[in-house]
Order: sequence, then structure tokens, then C-alpha cells
Amino acid sequence: MPVSRDLRLNAYVLAADPWWLEESVRSYYGLVDRIVVSYDQDAISWTGTPLPIDDCLARLKAIDVDGKCDYRPGHFARLEHEPLDNDTHQRTIALGQASEGCDWVIQLDTDEVLQAPDEFRSCLAEAADRGAGGLEYPSRYLYARTRGGDFLEMSSRCWGTIANYPGPVAVVAGTTPRHARQADVDLFRVDFSPHNTDPRHPFDAVVHRTVPRDAGILHYYWVRSEEYMHRKARWSGHADTYSEPRRMRAWRRRMKHPLLTALSAPFQPLDNRFRITRLPADRRYWVGES
Repeated sequence: MPVSRDLRLNAYVLAADPWWLEESVRSYYGLVDRIVVSYDQDAISWTGTPLPIDDCLARLKAIDVDGKCDYRPGHFARLEHEPLDNDTHQRTIALGQASEGCDWVIQLDTDEVLQAPDEFRSCLAEAADRGAGGLEYPSRYLYARTRGGDFLEMSSRCWGTIANYPGPVAVVAGTTPRHARQADVDLFRVDFSPHNTDPRHPFDAVVHRTVPRDAGILHYYWVRSEEYMHRKARWSGHADTYSEPRRMRAWRRRMKHPLLTALSAPFQPLDNRFRITRLPADRRYWVGES
């Protein structure tokens, strides 16, 4: 099967959280022609709280060496709507803007980092050749950074690598989201194994292609300082989840006792299973408190 090499790619970024912003954008910067930077013109979040928009824009301007960023302010803090409805609304507008002049649009959140851009592009090209409308590419969820510099990564019950899919991370230009990044399109699904590794999907879920785990997306899910996690809890579309006191207590306890946390994985429910992961030195992204 021929693999397309001339795909025109754009991306969009929702500029709100600066913590991993540079690492995320740098990881796919070389793949795209244009990056739509969507942000609230009043620096107000989907929940009505202030956002560090100026910090986000300053960071993007500092790394945009080729002038790819296309800044698109708008009004997205529609407080009469639910936060996730505002999330979908902003993505719909940003995706429409990014669809101009390209074949596919990459839609990574600002705490998601590509480890292997060439592998990602190859999978995207194969998805296009097969007539898919979206690419599901596996993410590894990093939950916390331990005091020793390692990470707690979501795992299987027996500490195996699992894939996570928050939604297609690239879609055909002109796609309309249904909910957040979800869209009603035919998906090309990539995993770490020929058999599904995502516990949220059935074991026999179709896998079209595999990549090594070191080629997955690193999702720095809760990897921030405690002070910053409290800030994020006030503006996120998942604010109700982030802000639960018991979740914050569990997060602090797991960072303090990573070995005990990992040893308990076989006895824990799905979202509480973790293993200790050491990333290669050049992938230990840690930019300090924003």
C-alpha cells in the first residue's frame, strides 16, 4: 500500500495552561505548516476564572522561530454553558480555523508531548491512505513526578504498559467535534501491541498498527506542582475532578510513597494502578513552576 508523504498538516493549540506548552508545541512544530493559537480574549476560563494567557502567548512567541503561529482570540468563557460544552465550542472554532489550507489537523493538548514525530507522521500518512477520518494514537499517562525524578505512570494490573485514548489526536480537515476531541469519524487505531492494551476498550478492539512504547505520546496528566494543580482545578473543563480534596490527598500520598503506590497496583481499580517509570534523560521534561 503506498504511503502518502505530501500531506499538508496544520495544528491548533488551546492556549490556557503554560506548564508543558513549549515542550508540547516543539514536539510537533516541524510537522506542521501553521498552528492556530486559540485563546480567550479576556483571559477568562471556561469556568469563569482568570487564565495566564499572557504567559502562554509569550512562551509561544519565544519558540515560534519560523512564524507558524496564527493567533486567533475569541470569546469562549460562556458562563451560561457547562465547561466541557465550552471546551467543545472552542475546539470547533479552532479546528475550523486550522482546517484552512491543509489535509489534516493535529489536535494535541498542551500537556501532551510527541516522543517520535516521524513515527507519528508515518501513522498519520497510513491513516490517510486507508481513508480514515481520524488517528487514535496511544498516550502514556504520567500521573506524578516522584522526589527521585521518576514518574508514576498509569499501568495495567501487573505493571504493563497501557495505551490511553482521550480522542483522535489528528483529524481530517473540516471535521466537526462532537464532544471535546471526540468526533464521529472512521478511526485508524494505533497501539503498543497487536492486541488492545487500553483497559477501557474490549480486548478484541481493532488495532491497525503498532508502535513501540517509546514512540507513544507522553501525557503529563497531573505532573505539576501542587500549587499549580490547585490553579488548574479552578479553570479546567474537568474542574470538578481536579478539585476533589480526596484526589489531591491521594496525589500527595502517591508522590510521597511511589514504591508502595506501585506495589499496590494489582489490588487497585483501573484509574489507581501505577508503575514507576524512568524516562531517558532527554525526555525528562521538567520546566519548573510556571
